[in-house]
Amino acid sequence: MKCPFCGAAETAVADTRINDDGDIIRRRRRCLRCDKRFSTYERAEIRLPQVVKRNGSRVDYDREKLSASLWLALRKRPVTVEAVDAAIIRIEEKLLTFGEREVISEKIGELVMRELKKLDKVAYVRFASVYRNFEDVDEFTNIIREVSP
Repeated sequence: MKCPFCGAAETAVADTRINDDGDIIRRRRRCLRCDKRFSTYERAEIRLPQVVKRNGSRVDYDREKLSASLWLALRKRPVTVEAVDAAIIRIEEKLLTFGEREVISEKIGELVMRELKKLDKVAYVRFASVYRNFEDVDEFTNIIREVSP
């Protein structure tokens, strides 16, 4: 590991710690040339699948785009940031369990709808109306019946 202060390649590990979740290793290092200390972090590189859009083009998975879609549907709804973050994590975990290099965007849309249905029924209906591209009021009525008690 190169020293961020002087650029020397010779560093020594002074301390190693694993975070509470066990998925990140923090190493305290000391430069053997300038004697300054710094930390490095190690984590497993997990590659989420590429997204195949409706037009056939492929794009990299974008967590920010997923988050923006959720928040747009949840606009002015009483849902916590923590709940949305947990939903995003569940969606990403599901994508990883598929074990595929590519996933169609419709599959992600279905996962989002499933999470929104748990989080907030109004947000679910909002997202479904755009995602499923309702053609008439009957389709909209059906989705409302689906979430009504």
